[in-house]
Amino acid sequence: MPELPEVETVRAGLANLVTSSRIDRAEVFHPRAARNNAGGATEVSAALRGRGIVSVERRGKFLWLVLSPGDDALLVHLGMSGQMLIKDPGAGADDPNRRHLRARAVLEDGREVWFVDQRTFGYWNTGPLVEGRATTPGRTSRRVPLRVAHIAPDLLETDLDPDDSLVRALKSRDTEIKRLLLAQDLVSGVGNIYADEMLWRARVHPRQRAARMSSRRIGELLCAGSEVMREALVQGGTSFDALYVNVNGDSVYFDRSLMVYGRAGKECPRCGFTIQREHFMNRSSHFCGNCQRRY
Repeated sequence: MPELPEVETVRAGLANLVTSSRIDRAEVFHPRAARNNAGGATEVSAALRGRGIVSVERRGKFLWLVLSPGDDALLVHLGMSGQMLIKDPGAGADDPNRRHLRARAVLEDGREVWFVDQRTFGYWNTGPLVEGRATTPGRTSRRVPLRVAHIAPDLLETDLDPDDSLVRALKSRDTEIKRLLLAQDLVSGVGNIYADEMLWRARVHPRQRAARMSSRRIGELLCAGSEVMREALVQGGTSFDALYVNVNGDSVYFDRSLMVYGRAGKECPRCGFTIQREHFMNRSSHFCGNCQRRY
């Protein structure tokens, strides 16, 4: 499943290519792509027709196109295999992506925004923008789509303060730290891959209980998460699935830079100890038992 850096890569690509464009018409070809709209495909098509694209934004693993005049948006969730692709005018039936085309928006200049989703877990949703959760108590909150108003800020939001309220919130939970990172209610956008990578970088065992960690160690962990994600962005994100591409259809290769995820049985790049893999929340955790000791 695409994680925060993958979604941010898609968002940035869309922002460069469609901001200030106008949608001539939109079509939904698969009912699951519009399943979260009461009026289904008809509602989505009507909501997008003739609308300008003011900006393309993101929180966690969700991205959205703010529609003119700026009071509502098209929310996009990529699910497990979703892609947002920009196609030249009149993309033909011979395009290999057409087989899994679930929705598209045709811009006034003839270009097309395709939502391709082989596994159909992703969706488009149109709706109002509302006040979202603020990164720090007392600070101004962002406007976000209604469906993501409950989602916590993520580690790449510029006003996130990892040394203050988030640290205290994590430390107040007597729960395994990786479980908290994946929960999305305190900090969003951290998936299994990046949780393993940030825990390794900060030398924290995934099953360490947050309440037993010092505030300094939790702050270091959050900073490590920001660093890992920013490095992934430089390389375009992480992909273990040929379905994941950016908006131009190019694959991304950050997986070559992973330190622990998917490296069970190999040497730890830091100390040479064997990387371990264990079952965790219907997923797998990868860690170094020497660098990341559980206290």
